[in-house]
Amino acid sequence: MKVDIDKREDKKKIKEDKLYKSAYELFTTKGVKNTAIDDIVKKAGIAKGTFYLYFKDKRDIINKLILLKSRNVLNEAIIKTKEANIDSFQNECLYFVEYIINYFKKNTLMLNLIDKNFSWSVCKFEVNKTDKYENIKAAIKKFIDNMMVKGMEREEAEITLFMVMELVGSVCYTSIINNEPTDIDTIKPVLYKKIIRMVNV
Repeated sequence: MKVDIDKREDKKKIKEDKLYKSAYELFTTKGVKNTAIDDIVKKAGIAKGTFYLYFKDKRDIINKLILLKSRNVLNEAIIKTKEANIDSFQNECLYFVEYIINYFKKNTLMLNLIDKNFSWSVCKFEVNKTDKYENIKAAIKKFIDNMMVKGMEREEAEITLFMVMELVGSVCYTSIINNEPTDIDTIKPVLYKKIIRMVNV
């Protein structure tokens, strides 16, 4: 009985992954506005009715896709930061931000889809529902613990983390996609100064 349930779950996961993959390819090549649900299911080779077993509508798959891609970027940046064995909390923060910036510079199609919605607070809410993202949970805890050691209250530490991520996401989008007010490499030194001030209380 358990084997049958596992097989059904595997099949459901495969279909969901196909829908995500197809939607991502279409959204990043044709654009969100020019992609219909019919296009997504046709590319995925899945019946249209099946789409609605996983998603309410096109906006739902967009939002879930943004969350999925954002979590993946965060997870990768956290792993790479840990592997770098950096000597201080401040330098870890800067390395982490540098990794995200470089990632988005290479993956502008993804950044264009995510828009300015790259938010740690949203991801935090989602990762708390599952054990799949232990790296992200550990990184959140580490950041908050470090800020509290410096004398911040927990709520202020959480808000600071939110502000850092909102700042990074917004600056990446505006400077990499729109080149405003200038390119990302010109902005980076100023961005790092602001982040250092935020984490060095």
